[in-house]
Amino acid sequence: MRPLLPAALALAGLVTAAPLRAAPSLQALEQALNSSSTDALTAVLEPGAGLDPEQVARRQLLLREQFPDASWSVQPGQPLKDGRPTTQIRVTGHREEGPYHFRFEAQQQLVLGSSGNRFNSQEVIRESSVLRSGDSDLKVSLLIPDAVLTGQRYDLDVVFDEPLDGAVVAGAVKPVTAGELLRLQTPDLQLEALGGGGIFKSVQAPYQPGTQTWAVLLVHPKGIVAASKRVRVVADRSALSF
Repeated sequence: MRPLLPAALALAGLVTAAPLRAAPSLQALEQALNSSSTDALTAVLEPGAGLDPEQVARRQLLLREQFPDASWSVQPGQPLKDGRPTTQIRVTGHREEGPYHFRFEAQQQLVLGSSGNRFNSQEVIRESSVLRSGDSDLKVSLLIPDAVLTGQRYDLDVVFDEPLDGAVVAGAVKPVTAGELLRLQTPDLQLEALGGGGIFKSVQAPYQPGTQTWAVLLVHPKGIVAASKRVRVVADRSALSF
């Protein structure tokens, strides 16, 4: 089964009391993300470390095609332990497909750098997203770490928060490739019957620093939950907590 991968894959900005000629403001970036103009993002973004404005615009367009009412909210996030400010972005959207109603929500925590009046670098600290169908919002917890050490074994636990009460459920989890992320797609997920109310899996991190993104699919009589979670793979234990 190949559901839509719910992923934010958009940009947020740093909060700054910005007069003219200062760093770009949170408000300007939020307006650009919500604008239908093809030039809006180029006014606040320029290429740099981890930041490709053309890719951002392409992902923004793909998300709008899947969720025409997609809306971005940009807010200040909690500062990191090293004092760097962060920004929290939330993306929401809805879509009707036949008899099904889909509800999408994604979250990112970012650190951005700027030059002049445009952002020119990006570091993703946390990223996750959830897509739901059905009349009720099934409560699901993604118990997946934000960061792990290179080569470390770690748990991927995705559980229904409420008792199943005899319901038969199925699910799957699989890593997402870079190409699938770029196209906002999931890998093929082979559903299996679940016991114990969720998915419980142990995996091993790569031996090189980087990131892993996991796609999750849960099928319940009351609806479907598709989710994604990004995991940072770091070589330094001090980088496990931000």
